[in-house]
Amino acid sequence: MNVQLKSAGPNCGDCPIRHRAVCARCEADELAALEKIKYYRNFEAGQTIVWSSDRMDFVGSVVSGFATLTQTMEDGRTQMVGLLLPSDFVGRPGREGSAYDVTATTDVVMCCFHKKPFEQMMISTPHIAQRLLEMTLDELDAAREWMLVLGRKTAREKIASLFSILARRDPKEIANGANDVTFDLALTREAMADYLGLTLETVSRQVSALKRDGLIELISKRRIHVPDLARLMEEAGDDSDGGHIA
Repeated sequence: MNVQLKSAGPNCGDCPIRHRAVCARCEADELAALEKIKYYRNFEAGQTIVWSSDRMDFVGSVVSGFATLTQTMEDGRTQMVGLLLPSDFVGRPGREGSAYDVTATTDVVMCCFHKKPFEQMMISTPHIAQRLLEMTLDELDAAREWMLVLGRKTAREKIASLFSILARRDPKEIANGANDVTFDLALTREAMADYLGLTLETVSRQVSALKRDGLIELISKRRIHVPDLARLMEEAGDDSDGGHIA
């Protein structure tokens, strides 16, 4: 595996995911303790970050880029079961490995922590344990919401939901509180079809329809502009907080 390690990365105070990452609630002395067990890893697009059968000696957060969670069945069939976006946490303290293959879909930078020292810090640093619990519960809520997307929403609503999720999770846009949003699309249309349970033709047709109706603009093949995020979220069947409209 062509993995590059680097000793230096963003300063914690300037980190684009600082307000959402596992260290979000840490005080200065706690950040200093994390600094001692922290290192950065670069992964190229298409590279496997973690194999489901491998032992993991690290945990960490995605700083930039996107990755997919994939599960392989006994007969070799695979299914994408999740996306990892900036600030999402990789690895499970107390577990030796991952239940899923984690693969970079774009170039990915990860802020990693040596696993054993991190597990010890969870005991001695309540801010880390509390934040990780919050992130885990948020992940559970997101998984339940995604069940609604896959099970009840129309094809158009599914595409709009995915785009609104990606737009709202862009660190730059979150910091600006913008309603006019531009973001990078991490998935090919084939991957979107797999993730959303649609055909490739349906994905292409619905993306074209959203473009025609002025909900999105295609700056390039992988870059999307949303002139009115609130309107896109309404199209997805979501309210301004991202919840489902009853």
